[in-house]
Amino acid sequence: MNIITKLPGPLLVFLGACSLSFGGLIVKSFEGSTLWQILFWRSLFFSLTVLAFLIISYRQKTFKAFKDSGLPGFIGGIILSFGFCGYVFAMYNTTVANTNFIISLQILFLAILGYFFLKEKISAITLTSIILAMTGVLLMVGNSLTPGELSGNLAAFTMPITFAILIIIVRKFPTVDMVPAQFYAGICSCLVGYFLSTKIMISPHDIFLGFLAGCFQVGLGFIFITTGARTTPSAMVGIIMLSESVLGPIWAFLFVSERPSTYGLIGGAIILFAVLIQFYSLLSKNKKSISH
Repeated sequence: MNIITKLPGPLLVFLGACSLSFGGLIVKSFEGSTLWQILFWRSLFFSLTVLAFLIISYRQKTFKAFKDSGLPGFIGGIILSFGFCGYVFAMYNTTVANTNFIISLQILFLAILGYFFLKEKISAITLTSIILAMTGVLLMVGNSLTPGELSGNLAAFTMPITFAILIIIVRKFPTVDMVPAQFYAGICSCLVGYFLSTKIMISPHDIFLGFLAGCFQVGLGFIFITTGARTTPSAMVGIIMLSESVLGPIWAFLFVSERPSTYGLIGGAIILFAVLIQFYSLLSKNKKSISH
């Protein structure tokens, strides 16, 4: 763990985004497993990875870390589990590109929730970004004629929404360590997958993919981002995290020949442009606050 903490924060965030970007490729590579079986094995290995990280980090104080996270950590974990379930459902039913582009909306949802719950004002630039992003989403979702793809696109919204809610909780309770919340999220989504699956056992090939998804793709991804974000400005974290939305569709195209639709690409480009406008606005605010 000392090796990880010695790496520059922005590099850790980028490594985390790269890890997360392989999620769609891994889900698309399962052979014969149902949606809920994938969710179960992915969540199981993710929970074990986070638990190992907590034990290595806190040692004898591991139980105290769970206790100190309290109700905010528990509620945050349950909320995040909805995002985990929605992510697998979306990747299973729609394109990797659509899912990743919708996930990039998280900063806009954060601005909206911040307005209602933290009384933060929405600037004209932010409002423009929201309108642009919704236009891009309507292009993608409106073009999804099949029920499966439409439900997948709608399920993808759970990720940016739950992530934004989690950030709101963090900002309400800044002293609370949210790593235990990730463990709660993994356990909750694991239970969802267990109870909705007709059977748990799948092929060794798919179990290995579940291990890759839970341990390396999501587990290390969240650990890298959680560690790197401590020393990286929030606006920079957001910009670096955009690499997940760009890399995800590239991996799916290169390794499973998944081609996003024309409307999906156009809508995704509009969303990314809207998010970049919002990031530029945040960077400008940060510069002004530093100068004053």
